[in-house]
Amino acid sequence: MSVVTVRVPAKVNVQLAVGAARPDGFHDLANVFLAVGLHDEVTVTPADALRVTCEGPEAAQVPLDRGNLAARAAIALAERYGRTPDVHLHIAKDIPVAGGMAGGSADGAGALLACDALWGIGASREELLEICAELGSDVPFSLVGGAALGVGRGERLTELEVGGIFHWVFAMAGRGLSTPAVFREFDRLAEGLDIPEPVASRELLDALAKGDPDALAAAVSNDLQPAALSLFPELADTLAAGETAGALTGLVSGSGPTTAFLARDAAAAERIAEALRASGTCRSVRTASGPAPGATVVSAS
Repeated sequence: MSVVTVRVPAKVNVQLAVGAARPDGFHDLANVFLAVGLHDEVTVTPADALRVTCEGPEAAQVPLDRGNLAARAAIALAERYGRTPDVHLHIAKDIPVAGGMAGGSADGAGALLACDALWGIGASREELLEICAELGSDVPFSLVGGAALGVGRGERLTELEVGGIFHWVFAMAGRGLSTPAVFREFDRLAEGLDIPEPVASRELLDALAKGDPDALAAAVSNDLQPAALSLFPELADTLAAGETAGALTGLVSGSGPTTAFLARDAAAAERIAEALRASGTCRSVRTASGPAPGATVVSAS
C-alpha cells in the first residue's frame, strides 16, 4: 500500500457541562458530541522523513511542525509499534481552523487511522482509542463519530443513539479564542461558587434518541458560553442574529468562537445562513447536518 486517505468529521457540542478545576488543572466534563458533515481529509504516503502539508481555507493557520496533531498521531503509533514515522501527511482542510469544531483533533484521528492502514498494523479499535485519548480530549470522538457522551476530560466515550437528522448552521468569527483562556475565564467566573458535578441531561439524550429538533433546542447547553462571551462579547450579536433569523436555538460551540444554530430542516438552515451572511456579525457561514460517521478510510492503494 502506498497511499491512504481518511475522511474525518467536525463536531458540535450539544451539551458541555463543566465541573470545577481538578488538582491537575483539568476539569471533569459531561460532553455530548454530535459529528456533523464538514470534513477534513488526511492523505498519508511513505516519505524519507515526517512531513506535514496542508491546503484549503485558512490552511496558513495550521502548524506544519511536529506539534500538529496529525504528526503527533503518526509519531505515537510508530513509537508503539517500533517503527519510524517516515510519512508525508497531507491535510485537505474544510473544518474551520481554531473554531471550536475539533478540526485539529479530526486531523489527529485521521492520521492515526491512515498510518495504521498504510503500515498494515491492524491495531484494534481499543488501541486506537487509547492513543487518541493520549493525544487530546476530543480526538477519540473524531475517530468514533456519530454521537457520544464523553466524560472525564471528555475522552471516555459512550456512543449514543440518534433517531434522526439534525440541521445546523455554523457562523465563524473574525478572530480566534484560546481554549485554555476560556477555561481560565470559566474558573475566574466560577470563583467562590459551588460547581456541581457535570452530568448529561436526560432530556437532551432523549431528544437525540427521538430525533426531535424542538426538544433538542430546549435542552442544549454550554457551561463555557459565559466565559467565551466574556472574552469575546461580539459573539452575542451573532447569536442574536441567528435566533432572529429563525434558529430554534443558538449556542457557542465548545470553547468557541464558532456559534452553532439548530434549524428545523435543511431549508430553514439555508435561510438562517443567508441572514447570518447578511448580518455583518461573522466572517463566514456553513451549513451541515449530523450525525456523521467518524474517521473513515475513503481510498487506499
